Amino acid sequence: MNRVVITGLGVVSAVGQSTGDYWDSLVAGRSGFAKATLGTTPQATDKLVGEVKNFDPAAHFDRSQLLLLDRVSQFAVVAAREAVKQSGIDLQGELAERTAAIIGTGSGGHTTVDDNFHRLYAEKAARLHPLTIPKAMISAPPSQVSLHLGIKGPAFAISSACASSTHAVGVAFHMVRSGSVSCAVTGGTEASITFGAMKGWEAMRIMSSDTCRPFSKDRKGMVIGEGAAVLVLETLEHAQARGADILAEVVGFGMSADAKDLTAPDPAGMARAITGALNDAKLSPEQIDYVNAHGTGTMANDLAETSALRSSFGAHAAKLAVSSTKSVVGHGLGAAGAMEFVAAIMSIRDGVAPPTMNYLGPDDGCDLDYVPNEARRMPVHAAISNSFAFGGLNAVLAARAFTG
Repeated sequence: MNRVVITGLGVVSAVGQSTGDYWDSLVAGRSGFAKATLGTTPQATDKLVGEVKNFDPAAHFDRSQLLLLDRVSQFAVVAAREAVKQSGIDLQGELAERTAAIIGTGSGGHTTVDDNFHRLYAEKAARLHPLTIPKAMISAPPSQVSLHLGIKGPAFAISSACASSTHAVGVAFHMVRSGSVSCAVTGGTEASITFGAMKGWEAMRIMSSDTCRPFSKDRKGMVIGEGAAVLVLETLEHAQARGADILAEVVGFGMSADAKDLTAPDPAGMARAITGALNDAKLSPEQIDYVNAHGTGTMANDLAETSALRSSFGAHAAKLAVSSTKSVVGHGLGAAGAMEFVAAIMSIRDGVAPPTMNYLGPDDGCDLDYVPNEARRMPVHAAISNSFAFGGLNAVLAARAFTG
């Protein structure tokens, strides 16, 4: 079994279109929330969203490429390019055939679907753009990543709602660890701030009327976000042979299904995934310093996740630094897990736990240390990142500092 290390990170987010800008904003607690400007109508929703503002596709792709790229794939390719550039890896020759491209997304090309359905139903168009299906398909982002980066190994999408990109990174981790590939370019992407999608979320009555304040009293729900995060994983042997800068080591991945309810979270299912990640990593609960929580800001999720952490960590739960970066960038849906795992990696790298912003004080049942409103400088030797999705689909990643 190979040891698996991270050598590159890339992010497109509501608070920055690079990993550095994203991380600086998380640590500073600078919110990316604003009214939506996207959608087939002048405004997709009257709720606050975590929209990627001032993203210029023409700065990254030529006109012929853009004909085949939905916003969701644009984000994925831009983040993947940054991650590969940071890693310094040369995806040529045999290595291209030994590298996987595994990208998670919950909705795929939602912008393409929304725009074309608007043309079809509202504008009474007789036909749609001939590339509608290739742009909109769930597998478009990994396909485009493989095309633009020259990756010739396994390339596929994983779609498991809000756990999609955590599952993607976890599967990539297992493939690199087992030796079926030497490297993986993996993560998640989402771009579903569209009129149709936002009306669907509004109908669920779980969107906040003001802001996102996970685990806090007076929390009112979630804020939808968008963006992408991509990581380069490779075997330790391969990374060391080429003199790569190793950011952290991926050590565990846990998964579970609640098999209970389509939308209501189950603490027992969450706890099984957390414990599975710790067991896979061969880490005791006491070795974890920081948890990047799923932390959506909804009443049910935050209660369930707190209960799951207490169940999994026992007395050590009270000593954990737990934060939700959704309080800054919103819920990136299928991209959320990868975005949050990047935050966990940076917490290890820089020795800082990012804050849970907008926190107004403890609520009944939410009684852990949520790093309220201000980043905390602290040693982070090991961390986990939680993703708990609709359908009871749970996934947790564990990472630790690389010590040789």
